[in-house]
Amino acid sequence: MELTLTILQGKNGYLVGRIKEIPSVMSQGKNESDLKKNMLDALNLYLDDVREEYIAYKTSIIKEEPLTTI
Repeated sequence: MELTLTILQGKNGYLVGRIKEIPSVMSQGKNESDLKKNMLDALNLYLDDVREEYIAYKTSIIKEEPLTTI
């Protein structure tokens, strides 16, 4: 899966980033390098949270299978 980083000019010289495919993952940085590092941290935190939710609901799962396009 490929993710797209959208970079916006924020306030006070900061750059603001958002992952296009997962809009709730956002961060900021003083430059592109800092922003990309912070975005990876934010994405990892998001994925950790999703994994924790998955574990909490795992006992209710009936079936898992690959999702393919039609």
